[in-house]
Amino acid sequence: MCGAELHALPEGVQRVARLLQDAGHPHAPRMLDDAARTAQQAADALGIAVGQIAKSIVFRRKSDDVAVLVVTSGDKRVDEKKVDALVGKTGRADAEFVKAKTGFSIGGVSPFAHATELVVLIDRELFRFDEVWAAAGHPHAVVKLQPQDLERLTGAPVAEVV
Repeated sequence: MCGAELHALPEGVQRVARLLQDAGHPHAPRMLDDAARTAQQAADALGIAVGQIAKSIVFRRKSDDVAVLVVTSGDKRVDEKKVDALVGKTGRADAEFVKAKTGFSIGGVSPFAHATELVVLIDRELFRFDEVWAAAGHPHAVVKLQPQDLERLTGAPVAEVV
């Protein structure tokens, strides 16, 4: 992706694209015609299994108000007790908190290129697939990855969180 193409993208997608480009990732963000705010919408738009969607779920850690991002498979539900056992007690994060901490709106939260430092966990279930797709900074933007790319790009541990 060249500089001119980057400027045509929404700001959040530009941040993601720059990070991916700097990391030598082979795939640039892709803009979808319709919003993919849910894992099912994204899977339908891409013609893939819902489990191949790497959805981003944000929690608020109660002890220090840090955002905890769990990147999980689209067909799984996060077990908050398992997350709490790994990072400390968490609670729900509202849209304002998510935007302030990640720099992205709900429905477009990327696993990387955040506005602040987050605690990130990657769900082991994503490794069932050779290729997954994650939000890329906007509800219409997605990026193709291998599960190992999530580890490399986030520096996050793989955990059992579902």
